[in-house]
Amino acid sequence: MKAIVITTEGDREVPLLQEVEDPKIKDDEVLIKVEAAALNRSDLLPRNDSYAPPKGASPYPGLECSGIVEAVGKNVSRWMIGDQVCALLSGGGYAEKVAVPAGQILPVPPNVSLRDAASFPEVACTVWSTVFMMSRLSAGETFLIHGGSSGIGTFAIQMAKYQGVRVFVTAGSEEKLAVCKDLGADVCINYKTEDFVARVKEETGGKGVDVILDNIGGAYFQRNLDSLNVDGRLFIIGFQGGAVTEVNLTCLLARRLTVQVAGLRSRSPENKAIIVSEVEKNVWPAIMAGKVKPMVYKCFSLSEAAEARQLMESGKHIGKILLLP
Repeated sequence: MKAIVITTEGDREVPLLQEVEDPKIKDDEVLIKVEAAALNRSDLLPRNDSYAPPKGASPYPGLECSGIVEAVGKNVSRWMIGDQVCALLSGGGYAEKVAVPAGQILPVPPNVSLRDAASFPEVACTVWSTVFMMSRLSAGETFLIHGGSSGIGTFAIQMAKYQGVRVFVTAGSEEKLAVCKDLGADVCINYKTEDFVARVKEETGGKGVDVILDNIGGAYFQRNLDSLNVDGRLFIIGFQGGAVTEVNLTCLLARRLTVQVAGLRSRSPENKAIIVSEVEKNVWPAIMAGKVKPMVYKCFSLSEAAEARQLMESGKHIGKILLLP
């Protein structure tokens, strides 16, 4: 099959389309003929010791895909050859075929195209596991999403509104904020021209929001804490603004704040299967009801992976970027 292989040129990582061996499935795995794979910002991180593929994962990039089941392992009972599915991966999505543990596969919702279904697994599992399973965001609460126009952000807005939550977002342009508003965001903040802490306090009568989903890390850490209500929960899923900072811890004690950090890729297959099951139970009904829709910004061919990565690095996109084998 053809797959994207990450090569190094000087200090730069470059994706190249190469002929590689077809993946071999284990007894509890499914082989998917890939229809589309979605890019994620973590795909851009250096493949060094701090962000190496999990043991046993495909060496090729790509953390989510959609496609058609081509073969099943002898212990797999739910999935059959010909099924249209999408999947959460530990790697290998940037390819014509990928082997996936059966517990990390979801059916394609009937009202979503096979191609667009590739945009859901990673964002749905990330948002549901962090915001809802761990931070327990619930109806009537307030929720701040940094990077509201990203793949994670556009999904989180829709899912939170479906759950009856008041949604705040930050983004870096009026165009991006307009999209967030159209998706249901209640308070839209341009972080380039406005202090998000002051706006959050103004909009909440000085209380702050109940939950924050943050991909910035160090640069926003103190300001995020200052934006939280009593019993507020901050969940960090990225470090685009650095991983080191200085913080005044007294606010954690005074307002009983909780700070959590987690990734998805390094979790065990068993843990991922639990998350995928919860997503199918809680998120898929919202998608099938048309309350959460795919946000696909642009599609590239597999041979254009370098251009797709450049678009993601630029930050000019809104929603998801797809690769089509």
